[in-house]
Amino acid sequence: MDEMMLIEPDISLTEEIRDFRQEMIEAGSDMDGCGSLRRHEEPRDWIDFNLLLKNRETVPEKWVVSTQFAYVRRHDKRIMGMIQVRHYLNDYLRDYAGHIGYSVRPSERRKGVATAMLRAVLPFCRSIGLDRVMIACEPDNPGSRGTILNNGGVYWRTVHFPPEDIDLEQYWVET
Repeated sequence: MDEMMLIEPDISLTEEIRDFRQEMIEAGSDMDGCGSLRRHEEPRDWIDFNLLLKNRETVPEKWVVSTQFAYVRRHDKRIMGMIQVRHYLNDYLRDYAGHIGYSVRPSERRKGVATAMLRAVLPFCRSIGLDRVMIACEPDNPGSRGTILNNGGVYWRTVHFPPEDIDLEQYWVET
C-alpha cells in the first residue's frame, strides 16, 4: 500500500472531500466516521462544523468533543477513508456507536485501508487519555469486524438499535 497519513481535513482538501462524499453517496454507503458530511454539500461548511466539535465550549448539543481525520495517500492527498474519534461517550455513544467511527471510500475497500487507518488513530486516542476505545459494527459487516479484530478488538456485547431496527456488535480495543 502507498504511504498513508492521518490529517485533520482543512480547506486544502476541498476537492478531495467533495469527491469522497460524492463517491459515498453514489454507492449508497453509510458515512460512519464522517460526522455530518452527508448533510454538508459544501466541504467548507463541514470543515467549520468539525472545528466546533474540537472544543467543549463550542460542541453542539447532543454531540461530544471529537476529532475528525481523513486518511490520505501522502503523494497525492487522495482521501482513502475518514475516521472520527469521540473523546468521551454520551449515553447514545455508550449504548450504540462508541468512540470511533470510520468509512473507506468504495473504490478503496478490501485493500486493508480500514485496518491501517484504525491502527494509525490508536496512538492519538492514547494521547487524549483513552486507554481503550469502544467500536461498534453491524453483525453482517465482516469487513468492519475484521478491521476491529485485526486491531486487537475484544467482543463485549450485541445491542439492538431500535431507530434503525438493527443489531450492533460492540468491541473494546486497547490503545
